[in-house]
Amino acid sequence: MNVDELLRVIRGPARPTQRELRYRRRRASLLAAVALCALLVGVIVGAGSRGGGSQAQAEQTEVGWFGHLGMLAGAGRGSFSLEQRSRENAAIDDTLAKMPLVRMGGRQTREVALTFDDGPGADTDALLDLLERMRVPATFFMLGKNVAQFPQTVQRLIDAGVPIDNHTVDHPNLTQLSAVDQRAQIAGAAQTIEDSGAAYPRLFRPPYGAYDQTTHEVLGRLRMLSVLWSVDSEDYTKPGVDAIVDKVVSGIHPGAIVLMHDGGGDRTQTIAAVERIVPLLRRQGYRFVTVPRLLLDNPPEASEQGLPEGFNSSGAG
Repeated sequence: MNVDELLRVIRGPARPTQRELRYRRRRASLLAAVALCALLVGVIVGAGSRGGGSQAQAEQTEVGWFGHLGMLAGAGRGSFSLEQRSRENAAIDDTLAKMPLVRMGGRQTREVALTFDDGPGADTDALLDLLERMRVPATFFMLGKNVAQFPQTVQRLIDAGVPIDNHTVDHPNLTQLSAVDQRAQIAGAAQTIEDSGAAYPRLFRPPYGAYDQTTHEVLGRLRMLSVLWSVDSEDYTKPGVDAIVDKVVSGIHPGAIVLMHDGGGDRTQTIAAVERIVPLLRRQGYRFVTVPRLLLDNPPEASEQGLPEGFNSSGAG
């Protein structure tokens, strides 16, 4: 080692030049920006895929940027939510393997599913306008005869990725039909829904909440799960907006499936009630999901699916 090399060792590394310092600062800033972007993407994607959590997390998933983007993208052919649809179908299969019907999800998280029967109808588009504005997912149990009468509304639901499920062809009491006629009502509505361009309906709601063993045998062969409800809004009686709101809010619980209607008559009271129900439940920390998502996030307990005494004495559904 010569004298110059020995002096460099003693003095240590030379101080960086101003040019070198600027380069290092730029590189550090770039790396920090990349790390921040990765962190934000992880938070956003995680919020979109998790069920439950705190109220703040629920609102971020539901009304935040990712939730809005997801709603705009929909769940139709070519959308990025096909994987989610596959997971939800698997959850339906898991539930169907354990029980023939559900009336509520599990109680693990504060999720609630709004469901609408008897449509599509004259008020369905107005309801959809409200749900889209408030960014609330919902599940529709539709009559085959109405699906054929409102093709534009049905296409709008398909484009938005809204679950379209089965409520028979024309709303008979299934317990009064033979096995052949029950199958015709259920399979016929499913075919009409598929012919409209929607996915094969995996969920079924019996009109009037009426079913028998034959109904479950038919549904089992068709790979459909029967879905009842744990909260009845009684909107079909048209009791007034205040009464509908009170019925839903007072009866709500984690895992609730709420029965409402978008068809079968004038549903302006229902629409006005939904506009008030949503913010009230959100303030209580509830997150709105579809029934398939509820089954995925909060698998139902078989012990909680029994019907309480007097269930549906008014013949709702």
